[in-house]
Amino acid sequence: MKYVIVIIAALSSLLLPRAEALSEDVPPVSFRSDIAPILLDRCLACHGAKKAEGGYRVDTYAELLKPGDSGEPPIAKAADQVSELLRRVVCEDEFERMPAESEPLTAEQIELLKNWIAAGANFDGEDPSGLLSLVIPAVQYADPPQVYAQAVPITANVFSPDGTQLVTGGYHELAIWNTADASLVRRIKNVGQRVFALAFSPDGRTLAVGCGEPGRSGEVRLIDFGTGEIKGVVARTNDVVLDLAYRPGADELAIAAADASIRIVNVATLEEIRTIASHADWVTAVAWSDDGTRLASASRDKSAKVYDGASGELIASYTGHGAAVRGVSILAENKQVVSVGTDGKLHRWNIDGAKKVAEVAIGGEGYKLIRNGNRLLVPCSDKRLLNIDLSNNTISQQYTGHSDWVLAVCSQTGATNDGWIASGSMDGEVRLWNTADTTLVRSWIAKP
Repeated sequence: MKYVIVIIAALSSLLLPRAEALSEDVPPVSFRSDIAPILLDRCLACHGAKKAEGGYRVDTYAELLKPGDSGEPPIAKAADQVSELLRRVVCEDEFERMPAESEPLTAEQIELLKNWIAAGANFDGEDPSGLLSLVIPAVQYADPPQVYAQAVPITANVFSPDGTQLVTGGYHELAIWNTADASLVRRIKNVGQRVFALAFSPDGRTLAVGCGEPGRSGEVRLIDFGTGEIKGVVARTNDVVLDLAYRPGADELAIAAADASIRIVNVATLEEIRTIASHADWVTAVAWSDDGTRLASASRDKSAKVYDGASGELIASYTGHGAAVRGVSILAENKQVVSVGTDGKLHRWNIDGAKKVAEVAIGGEGYKLIRNGNRLLVPCSDKRLLNIDLSNNTISQQYTGHSDWVLAVCSQTGATNDGWIASGSMDGEVRLWNTADTTLVRSWIAKP
């Protein structure tokens, strides 16, 4: 008899108390702010679009309401029904309780779920079919450590518009360094866990930061470089943003993400203009033509592609690498493209017909490319930074001295033969070089 009473009591705690109003001192529960983060952190790994254990998904509000293979309603619609979602998270049987093979939800998280369901399980976002990572309000990130125990890899760097400072990514922050003496000038907080792309707007006032936490979230934060204020958050996705590029002559930003998409965003209105879903894997790099009429992309799916800049229509697809492609650039006159990747070669190919016309061995994996006229800078995994002369497809200069993979490179705006370039490597080292003769100006570990 006691056992029956216990079962009845347990079930009654799961029934929707819609006949009785919730106590006025219980604060309203928000799906966006309270429930979606729980689902993202504790449930999505096993119940997403790619892996839906038991046929049940929680990656969107709309999917959350649909029964899994059991046919039981995850969110009960009537007062005399049990919500299967709630039953599974409070169940004491380890073979039934969710999350499986993990710590149970906390008492506070369970209480939030109960109160949300009791209040009607309402959705307070704009699109019920939107991914959890897009529904959740923009995050206020935790402060970075005051002092780093070790350096983080330099996966992105950029000179300030006047060339006197260099920006590198840290852990949930940007570090700004004085190029004259390598001193730390200031730190800009409240960015994603890792920074993979940096680009200044044409007027030099806004810094676009492509960032995120691998496998969990990604976004672009638009930052007022003078004040460090976050002006907007765009292109939020469920994996990291790997590259971005401002379109010449337009208020548009092309954004490459690990969710296999390219997003074009109007940076004046913060509205998404279009999404290009031509690749089958991470989009690792994007680059506009000099006149903004063409857009090129590189991907881990072993291809590089070219699109019409205005419509996003696919123009060419090059698969000659036979390996992941990491960097891409459209050459002058919009007739040819150069691309590099894990095959250790620079490929030069015609947009018309997507046929290779030249090849240069670079000795290691190549990463994002920086082009200035007929000069092409290629960071490589063999610890070198290469300068390719595109007039004859040869390596004209080598910058050596890094002790780890070179992952990022940038040049001072407008620099030709007398400016500086900066390279960043896996071990957190930054090196400033004279472009003309490859001599080292200074180096430091970019670690606050």
